[in-house]
Amino acid sequence: MRILVADEISNEGIDALRKAGFELNLRFDITYDELKKIIPNYEGLIVRSRTKVDSEIIKAGVNLRFIGRAGVGLDNIDVKAAESRGITVLNTPEIAATSVSELVFGMLLSLVRKISVCDRLMKMGDWPKKFAMGFELKDKTIGIIGIGRIGREVAKKAKAFGMRVIYYDVFRLDSSFERELGVEYFELDDLLKNSDIVTLHVPLTPQTKYLINEDKFKLMK
Repeated sequence: MRILVADEISNEGIDALRKAGFELNLRFDITYDELKKIIPNYEGLIVRSRTKVDSEIIKAGVNLRFIGRAGVGLDNIDVKAAESRGITVLNTPEIAATSVSELVFGMLLSLVRKISVCDRLMKMGDWPKKFAMGFELKDKTIGIIGIGRIGREVAKKAKAFGMRVIYYDVFRLDSSFERELGVEYFELDDLLKNSDIVTLHVPLTPQTKYLINEDKFKLMK
């Protein structure tokens, strides 16, 4: 099987595919027009977030059998168009949950303890001691919108910081799982009203686009 790899993936992944007998063409810098031109020659396509795989690309891929997304989100792939042509769309939902949740807390700590702004001020010769104090995460309420794999990892880390964790999701967790995670379910508006910190972990879809709009911001503390 011939596979076009349109975005950079790890060497380990490339080696594993080659050892499995797949013929790879690595075109990490391929343009949209180039992709559309050569995609008829391949049975498989692997992308990350850079490459847009819309209905035109899918239509041109007359021999495509699968599209693999090295990552979680499928925002850049027209899944319906692919499925209508019998093309399997795959992703790697477990790949980034830990690293993304760690990044969330790295950014959160930088924000609440004013690390980034104070670093810049200190380099300019200023040290605003009172301003730099920020606040502790312990006993604060974090509202998680979207309690999928990443959201659950964020919840675990928040509990380790001694935070109260509330969440909203269109699919509520089983009550026993809520107890295991130590989280409470709130409707979206109530979550926004009660949270000291809000973190958003949902896919970009027509339903979630502008989920947090001006009216929702007005509900926040």
